[in-house]
Amino acid sequence: MTRHFLTLNDLTPNECRDLLARASELKALQRSGIAHANFPGKVLAMIFAKASTRTRVSFEAGMVQLGGSALFLSSADTQLGRGEPIEDSARVISSMVDLVMIRTFAHSDVERFAAHSQVPVINGLTDDFHPCQLLADMQTWFEHRGDIAGRRVCWLGDGNNMCQSYMNAAKLLDFELIIACPEGYEPAGDLLAQNGDRVRIVHDPKDAVQGCHLLVTDVWASMGQEQEQNIRARAMAPFQLNADLLARAESDALYMHCLPAHRGEEISAELMDAAGSVIWEEAENRLHAQKALMELLLK
Repeated sequence: MTRHFLTLNDLTPNECRDLLARASELKALQRSGIAHANFPGKVLAMIFAKASTRTRVSFEAGMVQLGGSALFLSSADTQLGRGEPIEDSARVISSMVDLVMIRTFAHSDVERFAAHSQVPVINGLTDDFHPCQLLADMQTWFEHRGDIAGRRVCWLGDGNNMCQSYMNAAKLLDFELIIACPEGYEPAGDLLAQNGDRVRIVHDPKDAVQGCHLLVTDVWASMGQEQEQNIRARAMAPFQLNADLLARAESDALYMHCLPAHRGEEISAELMDAAGSVIWEEAENRLHAQKALMELLLK
């Protein structure tokens, strides 16, 4: 049976921890200039309905470093953008490549593609989940602080795809997640119900960050929500990740942002550019975590 990575729920806790350890190993190999091209001739198809910087560069560079190659396919360049059924595209594309990564809007599109694919499919982002970013975030935490089990994490801002992937991560890796968001911007109710033993909503950000070891945020308006930017900015202004909120967390708390960031909106310029920030390592770790993921799926 073909194995896919559509959400973090597609990994067991042990598999996830092994993958994160392997990602750090691959990072060390890359920085030491030691080749690890263990998959010569393998081809990754990258389907982009949503634009990206980090997703494209990390997957394309990662596949090359593993010894293979990557194809960039935008909606404008394929029959998917001209109305070909997802199921038909999945059958054809997967017959010619070894892996498929899809970055798109509806999560159901990725699920439909995977259901008809002969090769592993990776969710590079949908409106509901962003599991590859969570692998990079968790790799960054593990490298700096060790295992995250038993720790307390605070998500600040919109209950978006990143927030919902943090909910899956809380269950998978056994940490507590506090979601600090304005009323009306909570994540999906069914996910809250499924993860009630790990996740809770707090509408006061100053209370939410108390005792937290990791603070995380993202843009207030995701792709497709740009017309709501001003309304969202007013609602979420108190939830900005800044020095005041960080001071209320644990003294050694880390903070993250998946990028791209709007300095002065969801995160202060002061924290964004601070010398002790791990945000840039978090971004680089997309490369290493995804290489470990592709290894796992190709094996």
